[in-house]
Amino acid sequence: MPAADWQRQLPVLTGRRAILRPLQPTDATALLTMVGSAEVGRFISPPPTTLDGFRRFIDWSAAEQREGRHVCYGVVPRRGHTTVGLFQVRSLESGFGVAEWGFALGSAFWGTGLFLEAAQLVLGFTFDVLGTFRLEARAAVENGRGNGALRKLGAVEEGVLRRSFLRCGRYHDQMLWVLLSDERTPPLRLR
Repeated sequence: MPAADWQRQLPVLTGRRAILRPLQPTDATALLTMVGSAEVGRFISPPPTTLDGFRRFIDWSAAEQREGRHVCYGVVPRRGHTTVGLFQVRSLESGFGVAEWGFALGSAFWGTGLFLEAAQLVLGFTFDVLGTFRLEARAAVENGRGNGALRKLGAVEEGVLRRSFLRCGRYHDQMLWVLLSDERTPPLRLR
C-alpha cells in the first residue's frame, strides 16, 4: 500500500483471532459498552461517557486520519461483528517517524490472546506502512496488565514519568515504553 493511501482509507488488518478495521459510526454503542466501563477506563485517559461522545470521537478520528496525524482501528473478534476495543497511533512529529500508541480492550476479552494478535497487526502497520522508527507508549505504573502486555510485545522500559497522568483527581506515575523499528523481534507465537 502506498504510504499516503492510508490517509484516505485504512486497510483492514486480519489475523487468526482479530480483524482490525477503521471505526464506523455504528461502533459508538459497542465502544461505549466495552471501553467505557470503569474497569477498562481505570488506567487510561477517560473515554467518552455518552453515545454522542463516542460518535464525536469517531468523527474526530477520521478527520485526523485524513490530515495524516492519527490512525484508529476498531478491534473485532474474528468470529464476531461487534467492536470490542480500539488501537490508536498518533504522530509525535511530522511524518510519523516518532509516534505514540494507546489501546483499550473490553475486559471480557482480556487474557484471550486477542490483544496480543491485534497489537502485532498494528505494530506491523505502524512500522511498515506509516514508517515509524520509534513508537512510544505510556502506562500507569499501577497498571500491571498494560505494562505486562507491553513487555510481552518487546517494548523496552525507558523510565518513569513522575506524576504525569491525572486520573480521578490524582496524579499517577507512568512507565515510558518504547519499540524501535530496527530492534523489532519476530512476532509472538499465538496459541
